[in-house]
Amino acid sequence: MSKIILYYKYVRIDNPQKLAGQQELICKKLGLKGRILIAEEGINGTVEGADVAIQEYIADLKSHPEFTDMNVKISDGVGKTFPKLSIKVRKEIVSSHLGAKDLNPIEVTGKYLSAEDLHSWIHDKSKEFYIVDMRNDYEQKGGHFAGSIFSGMQNFRDLQKVLPRLKHLQNKTIVTVCTGGVRCEKASGFLLKNGFNDVYQLKDGIVTYMEKFPNEDFLGKLYVFDGRVLMGFNLNDPRHVVVGKCDKCGETSENYINCADPLCHNHFICCKKCVTKNGEGFCTLKCRIKHGIRKFTKELKGN
Repeated sequence: MSKIILYYKYVRIDNPQKLAGQQELICKKLGLKGRILIAEEGINGTVEGADVAIQEYIADLKSHPEFTDMNVKISDGVGKTFPKLSIKVRKEIVSSHLGAKDLNPIEVTGKYLSAEDLHSWIHDKSKEFYIVDMRNDYEQKGGHFAGSIFSGMQNFRDLQKVLPRLKHLQNKTIVTVCTGGVRCEKASGFLLKNGFNDVYQLKDGIVTYMEKFPNEDFLGKLYVFDGRVLMGFNLNDPRHVVVGKCDKCGETSENYINCADPLCHNHFICCKKCVTKNGEGFCTLKCRIKHGIRKFTKELKGN
């Protein structure tokens, strides 16, 4: 049985290059594939492998003093979620364009709210708070918390642009949510640094909430950055709903594609009816026309 793990930790790492080398050795030894980012501010990874190999990897990871208490989220894999192993050293483990020194979760971050506590808050009708979705726009379209507020980001690097959209919540209780929690560490800290007074973050992310309370308050499926694209729990549950809609015609769909125009490559939901006979999809008519002109021109030059 293949397993996928998702983990992160913001912690001071004195020699990221050395740790990257160690991670490459153990991952190759165990036949793991996936992505691991390492920086002086911490580690952020998701890898897939055989169950036994994953357990050995977790044990090795937690043998490092910095990671002994790190939470590792485990889910079933499909055996081919990642095409290869990629381990990179970066300035940040989640790029915010604000810089690791200016936005350091080790120093400033929102208060942690467990999945159980958020569940209690949601079902307590007297509790006033606002769930703010800190994921990208295309992620939110495939699934989201009922009644949540979308931050408006197309990319996490747009973090600075969310302030005007959320300014009316400055004196309210806010709970930031994201896939596994790593982006909320910075997003919640960013809000605190910019005058927001009562900021929480969903501990261990949406994936943990869905696992503990499947099909209750999070509608649809969770977007993940791997070959699965979307993941859900207990999909045969009658409470499960499909919330994704085709960006072209509005029909219910969970089919994510990239715009066939290579100069655009926009990621969006496109139902089977809205793709071309060649199986291509274009996010706009403009992209389709531009792609057709380039293709026609190329064919003329070829002749």
